[in-house]
Formats: sequence, structure tokens, C-alpha cells
Amino acid sequence: MKEITKLINNCCLIELAKIEDESIDLVVTDPPYKIISGGCRIKDLGDEPSGILTRRQNNKRLDWVDDVRTGKMFKLNEIKFSQWIPEMFRVLKNGTHFYVMVNDRNVQEMLNVCSENKFKLVNILIWKKNNCTPNRWYMKNAEFILMFRKGKARNINNLGSKTCIEVNNIIGKKSHPTEKPIELLSILIENSSNVGDIVLDPFMGTGSTALACKKLKRNFIVIEKDKKYYNIAINKIQSLEL
Repeated sequence: MKEITKLINNCCLIELAKIEDESIDLVVTDPPYKIISGGCRIKDLGDEPSGILTRRQNNKRLDWVDDVRTGKMFKLNEIKFSQWIPEMFRVLKNGTHFYVMVNDRNVQEMLNVCSENKFKLVNILIWKKNNCTPNRWYMKNAEFILMFRKGKARNINNLGSKTCIEVNNIIGKKSHPTEKPIELLSILIENSSNVGDIVLDPFMGTGSTALACKKLKRNFIVIEKDKKYYNIAINKIQSLEL
């Protein structure tokens, strides 16, 4: 089987339209969405919540922190769930899985949009990340991963897997503000695909999904609109191949 490794720098809506119907074996993605902090305040940073959203380097806010004030994590996230979810259903093969990461504020909308587009909810997984974001209503030390299927049901490969996945978050310097551990993505990919399958991530960030696919001998198509993050992903993949 021909190896397919595509890292694409463009708007995902443009690139998804180029993918053939029912040609993808699995989708795993962590999409952009609006955030509402509910967090604590830090005097020298105004109203931003403490934790990841106010991470500093060289005593300066990172360039993406200002976007938090408007409920956005990134400058290039002006995209609605309803714009790209239909494309996920179109490109996925029958009897495949779709994993999407989402916070508590956006769970209901994501469930609604996926249901409207004929996806069936399989499970709601919890990623216990072993670090917390300060909050007025319980410290947040976990994130949600919604698992959907297209068409007929299928088993996961590792039947002993649990709904609460405990994998340490990346602490310290990240190449992307919401960078996910390769170990976490590997669990999802290994459970819902086979060697040689094609995995799609329309919001690749700095390439964690692609790196997990390389590790597991899966093919992949990953898309990132932000040139800066795309270049980081390219460098990571090239370093892995050396």
C-alpha cells in the first residue's frame, strides 16, 4: 500500500473539499472553539485566568493570550462547528470513528451539530491530564473527548481500555498552547484504526496527530492554517525521520 503523509498549510474548508467521499478511516482532532474562563484573576494581567491562559515567557504574555479576552484562543479560529463537521461525515468510511476534543462550555453544541449530521455518539471519554486550570467552580484537571461513529458500530481494538484516560499533560514549554501529548493521541488512533489506515486531523496544530501516526505506522492527512504552527510540525516530522 502506498504511504500517504500529507501536511497541508491552508484553510481546512478548502482542503477538505478536495478529499474523496468515504476515503478516511479515522478522524482525531482538537478544533478551535470559544473559551469562557471562569478562572481566577492575576493582578498584573488584568482579567485573564491563571494557569495556561496566562503563561508567560521572559516576563511577557505569549502572543495568543490577548485573544482570550474575546473568548478565542487563536487568531485564526473563526470557524463554526457547523462548517466543518458535515465534511467529517462525508469523508469518513462507513463503520469508522470520529474523536473530537472539546471543553465543557462547548460540549452541548458539538453534540447537537454532530447529531444533526448523522453521527452517532459512542462514548464520552475523559482525559485526566494531572494538572489543573484554576476555576471558581472546581479546579479543572480533565478534558472531554467525544467519540462518534459513522454508520454501523465497530469495536475498538483494545477492549480493556477505560473511559478515563490518565496521561500527563505537557508541562513547561509547549510549541502550541493546546498541544496534546502524543501518548494520548496514540491511544485513540491505535484503538480505532489499523496499520496502513488513513487518519485525518483538520486542525493539526504543531503535528501531534501526525507524530502519533508515524509511530503507529498509520497514513495521515493533517491540515493547519497557521503558517507558524505548520512550520513547527514540518520540523518535528523531519526530525523524527532523521
